[in-house]
Amino acid sequence: MIIYAGITLYPFLWAIAASFKPLSEITSGSMALFSKHFTAEQYAYLFNPQSGSLFIQWTINSLIISTIGTAINIFLNSMAGYALAKLSFPGRQRIYYGILAIMTVPGQILLIPNFMIIKNLGMLDTFTALILPAAINISYIFMMRQFFLNFPSDVEEAARIDGLSRTGTFFRIVMPLARPSIATQAVFIFMGFWNNFLQPMLYLRTPSNYTLTVGLQMLQSADQGGTMWNRIMAASVLTIIPIIILYILFNNYFLQGIRMDGEK
Repeated sequence: MIIYAGITLYPFLWAIAASFKPLSEITSGSMALFSKHFTAEQYAYLFNPQSGSLFIQWTINSLIISTIGTAINIFLNSMAGYALAKLSFPGRQRIYYGILAIMTVPGQILLIPNFMIIKNLGMLDTFTALILPAAINISYIFMMRQFFLNFPSDVEEAARIDGLSRTGTFFRIVMPLARPSIATQAVFIFMGFWNNFLQPMLYLRTPSNYTLTVGLQMLQSADQGGTMWNRIMAASVLTIIPIIILYILFNNYFLQGIRMDGEK
């Protein structure tokens, strides 16, 4: 496992090392991790707006879209999952089976209909075009439903006896106790928004509105004299830092998993 971990980790370490190398050293084919001509020039370029770099703006755009999209998903997915698990209303099972059926539909076949709807609504080249269509996620509705099916009913009954309404019980009792499941879906949903490339490429037209994924592609194709791989590596390394930080922050919840017993 140590050998396999080393093989897996090496390309990642090489990418970090390449971000501090001059282009000539990268194109020479050297696989060494340590450079003889260490330089942070590419990082300085990315963070200097006067150089024409939009990297900071792309980062802000990605953070706004990912944060807002994740927050909306957490609330809507959790509320939908709770309703399907705990509330009794006509057609609940049919809705549940409909959700399962929707999970089988490939997202690629919806690209053109979604594009036409967004265009007709006048949302092209806006962040809303990326956030609104992805405001819910069927897979995480299903996950939250499975979690709430095992949620102790005694806890909800005690809350109602103490005078909490259904809404108060959900937000003050159920949601805090569902932190492991919420943290799990938050990380994966944030990663989905952060790493999304196809939708931003289709919906965003102005370079200042680009997300990091589209910006990196633009950065690669903008160099007429050849691809600046050291600059691409530097931007790529910076791109994965928020994901690493997010995982570190929610690591304890990952260890807890999505199971909660009656004692908790």
